[in-house]
Amino acid sequence: MKFGIIRERKNPPDKRVVLSPKACQKVLKTHSKAHLIVEPSPIRAYADDDYKQLGITVASEMDNCDVLLGVKEVPIDSLIPNKKYFFFSHTIKKQPYNRDLLRAILERNIEMYDHEVITNKLEQRVVAFGRYAGIVGAYNGFRTYGLKFGLFSLPKASDLPDQPALIAELKKLRLPSIKVLLSGRGRVGNGSREMLDGMGMRRVSVAEYLEETFNEPVYCQIDAAEYNKRKDGVRGNKANFFANPEEYKSNFFRFAKVTDFYIAGHFFGQGSPYLFTREDAKHQDFKIRVVADISCDIDGPVASTIRPSTIADPIYGYDPLTESEIDFKTPEAIAVMAVDNLPCELPRDASEGFGEAFIKNVIPAFFNEDKDGVLERARMTQNGKLTERYSYLQDYVDGKE
Repeated sequence: MKFGIIRERKNPPDKRVVLSPKACQKVLKTHSKAHLIVEPSPIRAYADDDYKQLGITVASEMDNCDVLLGVKEVPIDSLIPNKKYFFFSHTIKKQPYNRDLLRAILERNIEMYDHEVITNKLEQRVVAFGRYAGIVGAYNGFRTYGLKFGLFSLPKASDLPDQPALIAELKKLRLPSIKVLLSGRGRVGNGSREMLDGMGMRRVSVAEYLEETFNEPVYCQIDAAEYNKRKDGVRGNKANFFANPEEYKSNFFRFAKVTDFYIAGHFFGQGSPYLFTREDAKHQDFKIRVVADISCDIDGPVASTIRPSTIADPIYGYDPLTESEIDFKTPEAIAVMAVDNLPCELPRDASEGFGEAFIKNVIPAFFNEDKDGVLERARMTQNGKLTERYSYLQDYVDGKE
């Protein structure tokens, strides 16, 4: 089986890669029937020579590979017919901007495997960049806080080499006695928590956070059952919420009344109530003035997130009264950091973590007849058609949705 590591061609450039040089070396040592070719790239976080020094072939020979591994969407004119591809296609939610990409995949008889739907037997995702989004998002949030209030100026995450360097910068800060709220306990939320714990910030319970005052900065991590409640007043729980989100309403405003800086690392499912609305943000008791929205659902559960921001220009201001964008340093503005490709700012760490998961959960499936169904569940297209599992996308492909 010959695997090709393709060059990332989407703009803005993405320096991440599915397999780092050491990861490639591990694949070759573990699977004697595996062969690897790395397509040359001037932007990858690892130089071509980093691969060559470990004996990995670097050549423009993707046509000769069976399986092509990438991170972001492959431009349509770069798709090679009759190949197996792995990348984030951003089509499984019927994203309009990638409809033509999925059509081209079908027309060119490409077997598409989307990283986002690679799961284990329990239907849990096994390869993702979420942890690194959480790590960078939390750091960027503190950078936003410092710039908003003129207290300090952290370097950009993309100018630092790795997570320890980010934590080292955060440890230097002398913060006022602020309350920091973190929503979510998945990969993203826990990635952010690594940063808060790493910088030595005290963690407090929900009751302490809501009721007490502190003479030091503190944070509280909350999950769905804590920022939502059942409409009928019956005590709910996280499992019930995810199964029946329409039966719940937001219980977030109690946190908004005491929070200075909010890190949004939660998962937002269809039918779920918004955390805070535009009307909530207008309320005189609404205290949040900095939002690091890692989840970045536009015009969604976090009302101040009205557009994604970019690594080059990561912060904008939201005026609650006019519901429009303003200078984030304006006193009435909520400063919003809503970069939608945060792991790109920590490309080596993100690539190494992703590669470890890919080697553990995906590569073996090519050599054990896919005994756990990993490939079968992630295969979106085959023989020029959508597979049964993804047949719901047919109307999307046909332009009916």
